Amino acid sequence: MARPFYVTTPIYYVNARPHLGHAYTTIVADVAARFHTMRACDVYFLTGTDEHGDKVVRAAKKENMTPRNYVDTISRLFRELWPELGIKNSAFIRTTDSAHMSVVEQVLQKIYDAGDIYFAEYEGLYCFGCERFYTERELENGKCPDHETEPEVIKESNYFFKMSRYQDWLVDHIRNTPDFIRPQRYKNEALAFLKEPLEDLCISRPKSRLKWGITLPFDNNYVTYVWFDALLNYVSALGYPTGDLFETFWPASQHVVAKDILKPHGIYWPIMLKAAGIPIYKHLNVHGYWNIEDSKMSKSLGNVVEPIELKNIYGLDAFRFFLIRDMVFGLDSSFSEASLVQRINSDLANDLGNLFSRVLSMVHKYFDGVVPEVEPTVEAECELGLVANAQTAIADYEGFMESFQFHNALQAVWKFISEMNKYVDVTAPWELAKKKSSRKSLSVVIYNLLEGLRIISGLIYPVMHDTAAKMQKHLGLDPKMSFYHLDQLKTWNSMKPGTRLPKSTVLFPRVDPVEKAVDTTVGRQAADSRPEIKPEITLEEFGKIDLRVATVIHAERIPRAKKILKLEVDLGQKRTIVAGIAQNYTPEDLVGKQIIIVANLKPAKLMGIVSNGMLIAAVDDSGPTLAALDKPVDPGTPLR
Repeated sequence: MARPFYVTTPIYYVNARPHLGHAYTTIVADVAARFHTMRACDVYFLTGTDEHGDKVVRAAKKENMTPRNYVDTISRLFRELWPELGIKNSAFIRTTDSAHMSVVEQVLQKIYDAGDIYFAEYEGLYCFGCERFYTERELENGKCPDHETEPEVIKESNYFFKMSRYQDWLVDHIRNTPDFIRPQRYKNEALAFLKEPLEDLCISRPKSRLKWGITLPFDNNYVTYVWFDALLNYVSALGYPTGDLFETFWPASQHVVAKDILKPHGIYWPIMLKAAGIPIYKHLNVHGYWNIEDSKMSKSLGNVVEPIELKNIYGLDAFRFFLIRDMVFGLDSSFSEASLVQRINSDLANDLGNLFSRVLSMVHKYFDGVVPEVEPTVEAECELGLVANAQTAIADYEGFMESFQFHNALQAVWKFISEMNKYVDVTAPWELAKKKSSRKSLSVVIYNLLEGLRIISGLIYPVMHDTAAKMQKHLGLDPKMSFYHLDQLKTWNSMKPGTRLPKSTVLFPRVDPVEKAVDTTVGRQAADSRPEIKPEITLEEFGKIDLRVATVIHAERIPRAKKILKLEVDLGQKRTIVAGIAQNYTPEDLVGKQIIIVANLKPAKLMGIVSNGMLIAAVDDSGPTLAALDKPVDPGTPLR
């Protein structure tokens, strides 16, 4: 029976659009999941969105939306982004799912009946950004350490979970369970926090203050604290308590989180499981922050990196490779496009790409594109330790991937790539090709190089699956087969002599840093980024432009066009307009909205749709903002 492997990301809070930090966490989980398919494990990969709480209500109000419409909109952004980043999750959970809400109610009732939840009045320092109470000692200069804002003093009656009852148990569990929290630094951080008395956790919010949440099963006047609600997703998604998935995959769980949520996952969550009588998860894997110019990414600072823009510019596999290769899991890392370009050019274009092109070219030059036969009598003398190098690379890679040391795993692969390049230089196939007597040696050398490339293609699969498949195709193999299974990679001499190979291809073209230099952050507005004012026109020339007010009556996305929406508008007459505003607006945002359009613009065909008009919008680094009126007017009203 296959060994179960269950990996989860945090469920992402829907008070903002997904950014580089979300992408990294989810790609890490995807890499871990794909690696365990290489080991023929039974893999289940969960991600999703956290949709209750104060912040959601505030964000929805800011956007003039109901909480339900708002969470539907933002959750969809996450769901749509993951396939774009090559992420293949098994399931996507939302905390507004009825099945999840039912599990939360069951667990709350169970813990309440056991006497671990009580009612009391409490006054404390509350951070709305974190949606939790802080003690004075947890603050930094009187401010929330994550949001750098002063918490508000809130006094109210609430329900509390007796976490203090389980403090000693948790300390013993963390100390006695190898790698329960990893890397070690975060295990130490959790233990340091537990040196102080653990306060009981406020797990409710009165409906007089917050209605958007899961109602407590034992008191209809309160909703559940967002963290208590959210953390239960890891078991509710499996059908706790009796679902087949739960029986199969729990507690074989690997949680992947950023360091800012260590406390809820490393302290609240195991205690919740203990109190509910649920087995404790296997590992909590904690990574650092991606910093921009030595600062944590922050929407308020305007330095949030858009992952989809980077993927579109540099390619999916290059983007994934950079994230996994450049961050030491557990430590902070600095993001820059210059570093990304350098990594592409050195590791991907020069090392892997050049080796691949070099070997495939020699196969076509010396053997007419056919995998050569190997003569056993000369095989050993031409091997020169390459097989041992391959086995070492695989063993190192497997150990590092298992322990979430992904950068080291890739280093092991690239060490083997370097050894392959040295093998080419030492054996000098171009010299062997000059002598008829060296033909058998040449065959062995080329065959060994092809075997090495086959192994490399399998090892890079979790990080760069598209590139791995391309390599397989050009090695004359079937990329739809499970070529990446470790058992197959550990077996030498798997290439079939006589196989005809397609012509060589370029895996990774070199990137011109100047050509690719673009700002992929949201919110930056340099003083010189605004375009020059266009040349003067006369009043007569301006009079040729017919600006009209139109009401949007329908809006929809266009398949395969991520930035474009199709609008049906009422201009006194119905018209279709195609507009590149999907970056900032959803179809739901637009219906009923009055916009300004150029009514007499010559029709143009975009994405196969005739657009009869053009809307007016202000465009800066954050994308388009529609021009609007301060009060409704009749559709078709002209602008003067």
